[in-house]
Amino acid sequence: MAKWFAKRPWTVPADRPVISFTFDDFPRSALTQGGAMLEQHGLAATYYSSFGLMGRTIETGLIFNQNDIPRLFRGGHELGCHTYDHCPAWETPPADYLASVHRNAAALAALAGERGFETHSYPISYPRPATKRGLGRIFSGCRFGGQVRNTGIVDLNCLASFFLEQCGENIGSVERIIGETVDSGGWLIFSTHDVEQAPTRYGCTPVFFERVVACAVRSGAAILPVSQALTAFGTSR
Repeated sequence: MAKWFAKRPWTVPADRPVISFTFDDFPRSALTQGGAMLEQHGLAATYYSSFGLMGRTIETGLIFNQNDIPRLFRGGHELGCHTYDHCPAWETPPADYLASVHRNAAALAALAGERGFETHSYPISYPRPATKRGLGRIFSGCRFGGQVRNTGIVDLNCLASFFLEQCGENIGSVERIIGETVDSGGWLIFSTHDVEQAPTRYGCTPVFFERVVACAVRSGAAILPVSQALTAFGTSR
């Protein structure tokens, strides 16, 4: 149901490979470690935030605090929506899920004024069709997982991504999917959570993340936050 209903079909251009880096939950290390590495190359990422988790320590590490938001924007990064309550996308009734999305937007507005969320990431599980349909009216794109790149006709309400922690820090699998993206086009979205010397099972080490970033840079693909990639592709809400 999540795959086939409430779709917003879009054809990914095959002539311009694009890579994006995203972080779910927005642990502080994703910015202080992962973001700093990207900034050294003049690059930026997308951070999917749940303001209800702000300042807490959860299973993906210590989550961002209020002072990290200006730091994120100064680095040119995108702040994306992950619901206020980190709602499991399938288990949460669509009305409750959308209410949590609006509450997250209100929390951002209270801190950052006119800045708003452009893109969304589903926490934990696949979304319900009604949830997808509602979010398609709000966001230019919504992201999940799948361990594949986006190529051909895809669903803007459920874009695929490749979670780095699921490859066991095997740089070969990363090099292969980057090579496929460059050779035949498409949009590769990398995802992870914390970036720590001793990461949680949802994150990766700084050494591995730096190797992934270096491989992406060498590929020659455009490297953009999710909202900027969608704008470059010419999509709209």
